[in-house]
Amino acid sequence: MTQDRPLIIGTRGSPLALAQARTVAALVAGHRPGGSCDIRTMRTAGDVLVDRPLAAFGGKGLFTKEIDDALLAATIDLAVHSMKDVPTALPKGIVIAAVLPREDVRDVLVSPALGSLAALPSGARVGTSSLRRRAQILAQRSDLSVVEFRGNVNTRIDKLQRGVAEATILARAGLNRLNIVADDIGITLAVTDMLPAPAQGAIGIACREGDDAARGLLASLDDRATRHAIACERSLLAALDGSCRTPIGAFARSENGAFVLDALIAELDGSKIFRVQRRGSVSDAVSLGNDAGSELRRQGGAEFFARLAARYQDGIET
Repeated sequence: MTQDRPLIIGTRGSPLALAQARTVAALVAGHRPGGSCDIRTMRTAGDVLVDRPLAAFGGKGLFTKEIDDALLAATIDLAVHSMKDVPTALPKGIVIAAVLPREDVRDVLVSPALGSLAALPSGARVGTSSLRRRAQILAQRSDLSVVEFRGNVNTRIDKLQRGVAEATILARAGLNRLNIVADDIGITLAVTDMLPAPAQGAIGIACREGDDAARGLLASLDDRATRHAIACERSLLAALDGSCRTPIGAFARSENGAFVLDALIAELDGSKIFRVQRRGSVSDAVSLGNDAGSELRRQGGAEFFARLAARYQDGIET
C-alpha cells in the first residue's frame, strides 16, 4: 500500500454494503492525508444463490469468500464485512485489523399494517431467511407461518408491499445505516424477545496479515469495546461450531461494571430454547464465550445438533 495511489476497498454491491464501505472509506481517508479510496464491488456466492435458503449451502463464508480471495490476490487493499457474516476461522493470511463502534444490535419487526408481533393474526406469514429469527418468532407465536425471505433491505420491504408476507424482521443497524427510520416502518424488538445474531451490528475491516502499512492505518479505527464483544460472541460460535444451519443468538456487552454475555440455541420450530448467561471481566471475553458455547452444547446434547445437520444433507433441505 503506497500513499501515491488510491486505496482499493472491496465490498459487496448491496445498498447496505456500499453504505458501510463508504463509511470506512471516509474514515480511512481522514487518517491518510492526501490519499484517496476507491470502492470496488463484487458479487459473492450469497448474492448469486438467491433462490435457496442460505442454510442449504452452509451459510458462513457465502458473503465473504470472493472478497477475501481478492484481498489475498492483492487486487484490493481492504475488505469491509458485516462481522455477522464472517466465519470464525479466517482464511490464512487475512486479519480483521479494525472493527468500528457497534451499531444498535436489536431487530425490527416490519409489518406496516399490523404493527407488533402480538397483533399478527393466526397464520400470518413472517418472512425471514434467518433460522435464529424463525426459532424465536415461533417460540412466541407458534401459530404463525414463517416463510423464506431473502434479499437486501429494500427488496424485502418491497416484498411486503407486494403481499408476499405480512411481516418481516430486519436489523435496526442496517436500517440506521441506510437512513431508514426504523420507528416509521416497524417495532423494535427487545433483546430479551429477540436475541441478536453473534456480531450483529458490527463492521469489520480486513487486510492482509503482512500489510504493515494497512494494519497501522486501521489500528486507529479499532473500537476496543466492540472488538471485545464480538470476540466473545465469535468464541461462542466457534465452541458451537455454529453456522447458518444452527439457530444461535448472542449478545455480549459491558453492563454495570461487569462483562455480560447472553446466548441461546433453539430448535427450528421454537419448541425448545436453551439459554445461558455468563458474567466476568472484559479480559475474559473469549473464555466466557467458549464456556457459554460448551454449556449450550451440553444442554442441547448430540441429538439436537444431529437433527439440525440432517435437514441439510448434501446441501438439500429435507
